Amino acid sequence: MPISHLPDRAVIEITGEDRVPFLQGLVSNDVTQAAPGHAVWAALLTPQGKWLADFLILADGGRLLLDAEAAGAAAVVQRLSRFRLRSRVALAVTPLSVAAAWGGTAPPTGLPEGALAVPDPRLPEAGWRLLSPTPVAADADFADWDRHRLALGLPDGARDLDAEKSVLLEAGFDELHGISWTKGCYMGQELTARTRYRGLVKRRLVPVEVAGPLPPRGTPLLRDGREVGEMRSGRDGLGLALMRVEALDGPARAAGEAGDSVLTPRVPGWMRLPERAPA
Repeated sequence: MPISHLPDRAVIEITGEDRVPFLQGLVSNDVTQAAPGHAVWAALLTPQGKWLADFLILADGGRLLLDAEAAGAAAVVQRLSRFRLRSRVALAVTPLSVAAAWGGTAPPTGLPEGALAVPDPRLPEAGWRLLSPTPVAADADFADWDRHRLALGLPDGARDLDAEKSVLLEAGFDELHGISWTKGCYMGQELTARTRYRGLVKRRLVPVEVAGPLPPRGTPLLRDGREVGEMRSGRDGLGLALMRVEALDGPARAAGEAGDSVLTPRVPGWMRLPERAPA
C-alpha cells in the first residue's frame, strides 16, 4: 500500500463543548456524522454559495480536526473565528502531519502512537487519510498521490477551484459526499440547493488526458474555435479541467502557447451527468 506525505496540507483543531453545533451551521456537510473511523468532507462557502475552502473533518475525543490546505489554513481559522460569538469553542492550527495511503481495504499498519487513520469519505478508491503527531513512514512521494487523485477526478482545493467563484456541484461535491441535503441551514445553502433542484450545472470538473505539453492552470480549452473549458491542475499527462457539459463527448485543444496540446475528457464512473447533445 503506497503511503505519501501531503506537505500541502495542515490540520485545524476545534475544541470546546460547542464545537459540533458551531461548525454545523457553517459548512456544507453534516458534522454530526464525523466519528471515530469516519471522516466527513465539507466546504466553507460565501453567503452567496461560492467555494472558499474545503476540508476533511475528523472527530478525535473532545476535538474536531480539519484536514485543510496548508496555504489557506490560517485564513480558515480567521474566517471561522468571526462566527464564534458566544459559542464555547477555540480554533488553532496544530502541528499534526497529514499523509495519504491507497491501494488497500484495510488501514496501514505500524503507524506512530496517536495517529488517526480514516477512510477517505469521497471514494473508496481514494484510500485512507492519516493524521499523526509525527510523520508516518512513507514509500511514495506527493507526485504518486497526485497522479492517483487526478485519475479519480478528486479536486484539490485552490488548485482546482476559484475562491468566491466556484460552485460545489460543478466540482462533484454532491456525488463525492461533500454535501448534506437534510441537515438544515448552513452558510451558502440556498444557492447550493437552488442549483441542484433547478438543474443549473452547466460545467463540470473532469479528468482529462493530455497529449502534448501540460497547459498551465487557467488556459482556455477550445473546440472549433469556441471556448469550452479551462485547465485546472495537472501532472504527467493527466489533469482536471472545468468543461462545459455539452463538450464532454470529445477532445478540446489548449489555447495560446499550449496550442499543440489536445485534452480528452475521461468522465469518471461516479459522476452523474444529464443527457447531452454534441458540442
